[in-house]
Amino acid sequence: MPHRKLAICALALAAVSSQALAGPTLDAVKKRGYLQCGVSTGIQGFSAPDSKGVWHGLDVDMCRAIAAAVFNDATKFRLTPLTTQARFTALQSGEVDVLTRNVTPTMARDTTLGLLSVAVNFYDSQGVMVSRKLGIKALKELDGATICVQPGTVTELDLADWFRSRSLRFKPVVIEKYDEIVRAFSAGRCDAFTSDKSQLAATRMTLEDPDSYEILQENISKSPLGPMVRQGDDNWINVVRWSFYAMLEAEEFGISSANVDAQLKANNPNVQRILGVTPGMGRNMGVDDRWAYNIVKQVGNYGESYERNLGMSSPMKLPRALNAQWRDGGLMYGWPVR
Repeated sequence: MPHRKLAICALALAAVSSQALAGPTLDAVKKRGYLQCGVSTGIQGFSAPDSKGVWHGLDVDMCRAIAAAVFNDATKFRLTPLTTQARFTALQSGEVDVLTRNVTPTMARDTTLGLLSVAVNFYDSQGVMVSRKLGIKALKELDGATICVQPGTVTELDLADWFRSRSLRFKPVVIEKYDEIVRAFSAGRCDAFTSDKSQLAATRMTLEDPDSYEILQENISKSPLGPMVRQGDDNWINVVRWSFYAMLEAEEFGISSANVDAQLKANNPNVQRILGVTPGMGRNMGVDDRWAYNIVKQVGNYGESYERNLGMSSPMKLPRALNAQWRDGGLMYGWPVR
């Protein structure tokens, strides 16, 4: 009887394993030959084209990492720039396979859109930028002010909540496209501009006289950002989620694009699992066992991606702060690859 129970359990596990690999999104992406990612229409440090039209940023690197995991080739992807109002429809309809653009996970989005936030790759907060000539030093001084904000965003809702909870008034200037709202703010159509502080920092760099603008220290709300996928395809959720966690785990264990080949010979069991020296991790998701090796080799670990796109080596020069590894006082805590 015990042997029979063991056999039944083994068959059940095999069935679960085969179901886990039967992911419609992964199958469709492989058949198409490239990954389709939804990104912003242009936010410096996250997803924006350079002078040659090549897109760079933290969210672009997330797309590249998924492509590396699926195809062993980080170049097999295409980007679809999406406005805040079009992004969810594009994912729901299958126009894109994943939103790697900055999306704030909320309960309503996870429970009403048929979509799911799978990880947080940047911890941010919502702030407000003003012209220094206004002399504003605190958010409460914006009572009655006009404020530029994008529609269909958590930013718009949190702004309204903040003012309503304090019995203050404001007049929203709602513009869909980010570059247009920046032009409206710089032209003086609104007294203030609200967005995630990282976006405000990037935007200030593009204005004619950056030093004449100030980002107020106060925070309106939390803004965790990360990739989003369609619900109902657990295998694809795993591929996207673990592509990100592989980058975090690689940084924690000191694996970088520069030393990843040497690390293949490391004795650390964690490193061996991450890099596929110990087989099985990739097969569980329907990808090559060297999926994480390919991510680190071709894209880098999370710290490398952060540094070149947002860190002190970039024009943004944003400190890691909450986005530092947990051992360094941040919130980035990779789940174990084992």
